[in-house]
Amino acid sequence: MIFSKNIYFLSLFFLFLSCDSKKLQTEIITNNLKEKLDLKKEILKDSSFIKEGDIIFQTSLSSQSKAIQLATKSKYSHVGIIFKTDDNKNNFIVLEAVQPVKFTPLEDWIKRGKDSHFVIKRLKNADEVLTNEVIQKMKNRGNNWIGKNYDLYFEWSDEKIYCSELVWKIYKEVLGIEVGKLEKLSNFDLSNKIVKDKMKERYGNKISSEKLNENVISPASIFKSNELVFVK
Repeated sequence: MIFSKNIYFLSLFFLFLSCDSKKLQTEIITNNLKEKLDLKKEILKDSSFIKEGDIIFQTSLSSQSKAIQLATKSKYSHVGIIFKTDDNKNNFIVLEAVQPVKFTPLEDWIKRGKDSHFVIKRLKNADEVLTNEVIQKMKNRGNNWIGKNYDLYFEWSDEKIYCSELVWKIYKEVLGIEVGKLEKLSNFDLSNKIVKDKMKERYGNKISSEKLNENVISPASIFKSNELVFVK
């Protein structure tokens, strides 16, 4: 009987200990997230470090994000280009290919990513190359895609377009600079079940050799480009 009571009280002790531990873990996670959000708010209050033409990366919360991360072995699954609004009052917007292609206020764009985390990279010779005239040309080129549908099949055409393709083509067409190396779909790691399931959802049970050998550009490839330097 005494042994049973001891077991009972011991069980209660470990239960309370477990609850306290979970509570502590929750508090730590909540505080860490709050710190990250506060940091991003502070950064957005002082946006002097941001320049038009900067390329911004985040981990998307979309249904395909995990598959992109696994296939490209990268933390980042979404990318866009930062511009100022037409009133030029330091109100920053992000040109991005979602559904549809659009300009999104920078703060909204950041909040939409995982933990509001983002990374900004910049052309290494931006001060010489990204003149006001060039920036306007980039923005005008982007305007031509506004309203276009997002390309779920990652095809190399201008009829529909995906996020990294939009960024790459604007830099290539306006500046003649390739921010990232073009790859083939077959170059990616397609072995994970999550990736396989997403591929099957998009392309069916068998992917054609033509599709596997089509040009594709990933956020990971742009992120690793030697043409870019880390900003924030």
